[in-house]
Amino acid sequence: MELSLERPEDFLFVRRVEHDAVTVVDRRFTQSFVLARDHVIENWPPTDTSSLDPQAVEPILALDPEVVLLGTGIRQAFPSAEVQAAFLRKGVGIEVMDNAAAARTHAVLASEGRNVVVAFLLPGN
Repeated sequence: MELSLERPEDFLFVRRVEHDAVTVVDRRFTQSFVLARDHVIENWPPTDTSSLDPQAVEPILALDPEVVLLGTGIRQAFPSAEVQAAFLRKGVGIEVMDNAAAARTHAVLASEGRNVVVAFLLPGN
């Protein structure tokens, strides 16, 4: 069977997820970041859910997403109720999962044309 690689051209995609990094297209990120369909917010300050606060989610909410995927590293870890409430007050759904699951879910939703934003928490250097 002949296989061909088709890369999405209308959104940025995650190519690889490692325990301490995420590669978007051909760029490797080792610090937390936010990925929208067409751009990246680099050096997003939180490194884990304990350092995530309502002020940290403001850049995400400014993108006016339908849904936010929160990749919490190699394991799923839920943010505080205060952080979750910041999304709910704006009517934005949030799904919490490990980084690999967040990358896969992002690919599916973005390929459907959904306005999805994924925030990856990475331990940094």
